[in-house]
Amino acid sequence: MGLGAAGSATAWRLAARGLTVLGLDAHAPPHDFGSSHGSLRITRKAIGEGEAYVPLVLRSNELWRELEREGVDRLIGIAGGLWISSPRRQAEAHVANFFDNTLAAARHHGIEHELLDAAAVRKRFPQFAIRDNEMAYYEPDAGYLRPEACVAAMLRAATRRGAEIHVNERVTAFHEDREGVAVLTDRGAYRARELVLCAGPWIRGLVEPRIAALFSVTRQVQYWFATEGPQVAFEPPAFPVWIWELQERRNVIYGFPAVDGPAAGVKIATEQYAHTTSPERMARAVTDEEVREMHQNLVAPYLPGVTSRCIRAEPCLYTSTPDFHFVIDRLPGASRVSLVSACSGHGFKHAPAVGEIAADLVTGAERLPRREPFAIRRLL
Repeated sequence: MGLGAAGSATAWRLAARGLTVLGLDAHAPPHDFGSSHGSLRITRKAIGEGEAYVPLVLRSNELWRELEREGVDRLIGIAGGLWISSPRRQAEAHVANFFDNTLAAARHHGIEHELLDAAAVRKRFPQFAIRDNEMAYYEPDAGYLRPEACVAAMLRAATRRGAEIHVNERVTAFHEDREGVAVLTDRGAYRARELVLCAGPWIRGLVEPRIAALFSVTRQVQYWFATEGPQVAFEPPAFPVWIWELQERRNVIYGFPAVDGPAAGVKIATEQYAHTTSPERMARAVTDEEVREMHQNLVAPYLPGVTSRCIRAEPCLYTSTPDFHFVIDRLPGASRVSLVSACSGHGFKHAPAVGEIAADLVTGAERLPRREPFAIRRLL
């Protein structure tokens, strides 16, 4: 249940194995109530969160391209990726030593990359006001995904393979017994041999408190700002996707090139984990003060060509574990219920491979290596 990034991928990969699949979602995906929206998501091959993720993203890239061949949507755009950091950084992207881990993963897996000092970044990418003590990792094959198009494509692929998809149907409870799993919704009741929970930020309301406490839900805001000067300076390949571990502030900022024309601007965002929320309580309106603070503190000092005119701003939800790694495992105490919470701020690019791991759990297969890093027991 749940048909965002992980859920739509799971439905697709289960249906691809010939299983009978019923997918349930309380809304009509792709939608903007959870985590799988916002026009653009970064994809990268060398994963600084840990080398266990590299096989996942490589397999996911194969599956994204398979979906592109099946449909008319362009899901992946290659723009190059620039990750900026320094020894004086006050924040790191999700895990300790993200920059060094990225470099190590690239070297270990033979992923094409370059290391750039500040002078080289200024020459190649003058849009960034980089400091003398900062450096950058550049990955030419990094880029972006279209999340709404990706979710829609995975759901179409699942349906073509026989999956039954129910939207605007909320799961209210489930119960495992010796014969399988009973699932109750606001429309009826179902029985299944296996249940896969891909509920994202709604997971806390579906599992026991001991498990719910492992997941925190935070509101994040995505901004699109206008640029000044020639538009081509903010289009790929002149302007890549990027992640910046700041040294003056305890923030990581990240962003994208202008890929949707001059009127759409460039997408820039940061992350915060201090204030938790829920899908029901999240403030869906972005205030003028939030926009002003974002531009003044986290845009203008680093990207002087990006103006204060905010074209668009949208909130979304992150569901994170304490160590920012995924949970893809059996629900403790259940033999027929699997839990897939693959967000933690860096999950979207891995969605197809996460769906395959979930399918492995259901079928008892073992197609992708190293499922152990995602076991829930590490958190208990």
